[in-house]
Amino acid sequence: MGKGLNGLMVKAWGGNDYRLTVTSTEYVTDKYVRLGFSAGGLLADHPVHPTQWIRGWFPDGDSGKLQQRGYTLVDPDPDGDRFSIEFALHDGPAARWAQNASVGDELDASVLGSNFQLPESAPGEYLIFGDTASLPAINSLFDAIGDTPARVWLEWQYESDTTIPLRNKPHHQVTWVQRIDDGRLLREAAQELTCPADAFAWVACDGHTTRSIVKSFKAIHNLPKAAIKSQAYWK
Repeated sequence: MGKGLNGLMVKAWGGNDYRLTVTSTEYVTDKYVRLGFSAGGLLADHPVHPTQWIRGWFPDGDSGKLQQRGYTLVDPDPDGDRFSIEFALHDGPAARWAQNASVGDELDASVLGSNFQLPESAPGEYLIFGDTASLPAINSLFDAIGDTPARVWLEWQYESDTTIPLRNKPHHQVTWVQRIDDGRLLREAAQELTCPADAFAWVACDGHTTRSIVKSFKAIHNLPKAAIKSQAYWK
C-alpha cells in the first residue's frame, strides 16, 4: 500500500520513518482500546516529552492507499523500546485497524512536529480542554505538571468514556461534559470560566471547538499567545 502525496510531503519536511510491532491488545472500554508496541528504535532517536505523538499509516479499506493519523505515545519506555497507543473507536481507518489488530501485526509510523515543552516558569494554573481523542496527551500532562493546579474539561460521547482511567492528582479538577451541538458545552465552559492572568491554556478538541476555545482565551480572558497551546485533534 502507498502513502501517496502525504507520504512524500512528510519525507520532504524531514519526517523519520519507523516500523512498529503490536505486542499487546486491551479493551479499556467498549469504545476505547489500548495497543502495546515495540518502538523499532523510535524512542532512541526522539527523546520523550509530554504529549509526544507520532503519525501512524493505516490502510483505507480496499483502496490500496494508506491514511496518516496522529496518536499520542502512552507510557513511552526508551530503555525497553516500547510504548502504547490508545484509540478512541469510531468509523475511521485507524480505529478499524486497531479493532482488528493482533500481536505481531506491524504498523508504519512517522515522526514529525512533536516538540511540546512545558512553560519554563510554572503557571499559576493549567486550563485544559480535550476529549477521548486527546485524553492520552492530557494524562501525560497530569504526569508532567507535578504540583501545579489544573482545571480540566473533558468531552464524552459514550457513557463508558467517563470510566477511562485518568491520572489526575487531588489538585487537578476534572469536569466531564457530554458532546452535544458539536461541542457547545466545552465552548460555553471556556467562555464562562475564571481565568487567572498567569494561567496556561492547553486545548485539543475537534477543529471547530478548538478554534472557538482559543478565541475565548484571547478575546475574553486576554491570555497572550505564548500562554496558549492548541491543536485540533480531529475534524
